[in-house]
Amino acid sequence: MNNRRKLEPLEVKHVLFLSRCQRSVAALVWGIAVVGLAGCASLVRPNFETEILSLRPGNYTLDPNHTFVLFRVDHLNLSQVIGRFNEVEANLLFDPGNLQAMRLDGRITTASIDLNNPSFESDLRGSGWLDSETHPYATFITESVSVGEDDNLTIEGDFTLRGITQPLTLEAKFNGGADNILTGKYTLGFTAYGSVSRKAYGVDRFAALVGDAIDIEIQAEFQRQ
Repeated sequence: MNNRRKLEPLEVKHVLFLSRCQRSVAALVWGIAVVGLAGCASLVRPNFETEILSLRPGNYTLDPNHTFVLFRVDHLNLSQVIGRFNEVEANLLFDPGNLQAMRLDGRITTASIDLNNPSFESDLRGSGWLDSETHPYATFITESVSVGEDDNLTIEGDFTLRGITQPLTLEAKFNGGADNILTGKYTLGFTAYGSVSRKAYGVDRFAALVGDAIDIEIQAEFQRQ
């Protein structure tokens, strides 16, 4: 037997009114939280600028805690294997008034490869792949920089992997700069994309199963020294 009492019309209106009030209060709380978070962001990064000429020149060092070097490669033309390198170092010489003179040099510790699969990572460190014991680092050295539309940069450089050096082009952009009160340092945000052929570096195993092109994505922050 159903003992639930049918609500009278006035009671129904009261329930609907309370429901609308609860939704309004929730929306107000959410709005306050969003505004509060935006306020916190402005406090953490005062003087935030996106205009390239407003960014500060100088020597910069990579912030490893806010840097991600990702790679993607096709597997069986069905999906992509996605991984990252956890140990990265880089130096940046930056002058917003003379971007062509910019210099970005960096290196990756190849043994720091991370695919959330320890067994697979161990195989990739071996001589048939990255050969991390013999060649512990992959390096990038800037050769030239050209400026395109909207301050997009094309960075041409030499990329060395497994002792083999080949040209590598990075399409890059500075996302902005700000004083970071958490670190006490002026910081630049940086994004870059590129692609390398693994065969060009002597990594040609399972060519029928694994794609040749390895796409690279870099999300990084640089701290002014």
